[in-house]
Amino acid sequence: MHDCGKSDRPIVPKMSANKETDRSATAEQKEGRGLAKGNLREQNRLRTQSRVRLQNELAHVRQIAINDKDARFTALWHHVYDLERLREAFFNLKRSCAKGVDGETWEHYVENLEENILDLSERLKRGAYHAKPVRRVYIPKPDGRQRPIGIPALEDKIVQSATAEVLQAIYEPDFKAFSYGFRPGRSQHDALDFLAVGIECGKVNWVLDIDLRAFFDTIDHKWMITFIEHRIADKRVLRHIMKWLNAGVLEDGKIWQAEYGTPQGGSISPLLANIYLHYALDNWVAVWKKKQARGEMLIVRFADDAVFGFQHRWEANKFLEELKNRLSRFHLELNIEKTRLIEFGRFAAMTRARRGEGKPETFDFLGFTHICDTNRRGNFIVLRLTKRKKMQAKLKEIKLELRRRLHDPVQVTGAWLRSVLQGHYQYFGVPRNMPAMSSFRHQVTWLWQRSLVRRSQKHRNCWVKINNLAQQWLPRPKIQHPYPDWRLYVKT
Repeated sequence: MHDCGKSDRPIVPKMSANKETDRSATAEQKEGRGLAKGNLREQNRLRTQSRVRLQNELAHVRQIAINDKDARFTALWHHVYDLERLREAFFNLKRSCAKGVDGETWEHYVENLEENILDLSERLKRGAYHAKPVRRVYIPKPDGRQRPIGIPALEDKIVQSATAEVLQAIYEPDFKAFSYGFRPGRSQHDALDFLAVGIECGKVNWVLDIDLRAFFDTIDHKWMITFIEHRIADKRVLRHIMKWLNAGVLEDGKIWQAEYGTPQGGSISPLLANIYLHYALDNWVAVWKKKQARGEMLIVRFADDAVFGFQHRWEANKFLEELKNRLSRFHLELNIEKTRLIEFGRFAAMTRARRGEGKPETFDFLGFTHICDTNRRGNFIVLRLTKRKKMQAKLKEIKLELRRRLHDPVQVTGAWLRSVLQGHYQYFGVPRNMPAMSSFRHQVTWLWQRSLVRRSQKHRNCWVKINNLAQQWLPRPKIQHPYPDWRLYVKT
C-alpha cells in the first residue's frame, strides 16, 4: 500500500487556513469584494501557479500508479479537500450550469467564494459533508425517447470534480489504449480515426457494433466499490463515492433510491463508468484478443458504445456469445436492437457481389454513418457521413428554437444560427463529408426563410432577402479535421 503523504495534509508545508487563503487570494477577495479590473493579470498569475502546484502534487501519485500496477492508495482524501483544488474545480464549472435540488447558482456562490470554499473544505476534512439527491430531468433522444439526466447540487459538483481529478491520476495509466471516452487528451475524433485506419489498413472483414442497454442506469453499486477497491484503500474516498451513489434521485417531488445506476450529469459519473467498464469489459476483451483470437481483431470503445472488427465471421459470433455471458455477470446487457454483426471491410463489396448480394451494410458510431467506399484512385476507404437521424434531430431542434425567436431582431437570430453552424462544422467537418454539411446549411437556410415568412403579413417568397442574409450570417461548410491517417501519424 502507498500513502501519498503520511499525514493528513498536502505535500506542501502546512499552513493555517488564513495563510492558505492569503497565498491564493488577493486582499479584495478576503474582504468579500470582487477583483478590480486592474488585478485580472494578478488573478490569472495566481491561478496558473495554483494549477502547477496541484499538478505537481498528483505527479507523485501518477508515478506510483505507473510503476506499481498492484499498488493501493491509502491516503488521498487530503488532495480532495485542498482549498486550491476545490477553488479550481469551482472555476471549471460552467457558469450557466443547471441548478440542483438546493437551487444554488454559480453567480450566487462566487459572491462569498472564499468563505464557501473554506467551509466546504472543513466539512470534508472532519466528515461533516453530506451529499444531496440529484434532480432528474429528461432530454429528448434522436429516436424519440427520453434520456434521464441527473443534476447534482453545486457543492456536490465541486467535490465530485476534485475527486475525479485525483482518481484520474491513478486510473489513467491503467485504462486500455482502445478506450477513448471521457479521457484527457482523447476525443471522439481520435476514436473515429483509429477505427477508420484500423478497418482500411487491417484485415477486418466483419464489424460487430454493440450498444449497452441503459448502461448508466444498470451499474451495480457493489461491483463498483469492489472495482475501486482494487486501487483505492482510503476509506474516506470510498465512503464519499458511496454517498454519491446512494444520494437518491428527486423526481416529481419524491426521492427514491436504487442499488443500481449512477446519474448521467454528475462530474464523477464518466470516470466511474470508465472504471466499471475497465474491469467488467476492457480487461476481459484484451485477454480474449491475446489468448483466443486466431485472426486480426480491432477494438474501439467510447463510453458504452463499442465497435469490434474481426477477420473471421465464426470468431465474431464466438466472441459475441461469450461477451453476453461476461456482461450478465456484472448486471449489464446488450441492446439487441442496436447490436449488429455486418460484413464490412475492403473485400466486403467484392465478396457480396460474388454471392449476388447488394452493397455492404453500414453502421453508426459517434454520430457518423460508416460506409464502404473507394477514392478516386479506386482504393478502399471508410466513408463517414453525418448520421441522418442526428441531422434530422438537430434540424427539428433549430426549427423549434426559431419559432421561439420569431420576433427577435434578424441580427440576433443570425448570430445564433452562425454559432450553431460553426459548432456543427467543428464536429462533422471530416474529409469527404462536405455534401452532408452543405445539405445541413441549405436546410437551416430554408427553416430561416420559413420563419421570416411567418413574421410578414404579405406571405410572399423572400428568397432574395434570405440569400443575402445567409451570405452574411450563415458560414459555408469547411473541412475542420485532417484525414484519419494524418492525425494518427502526427500523434503517434
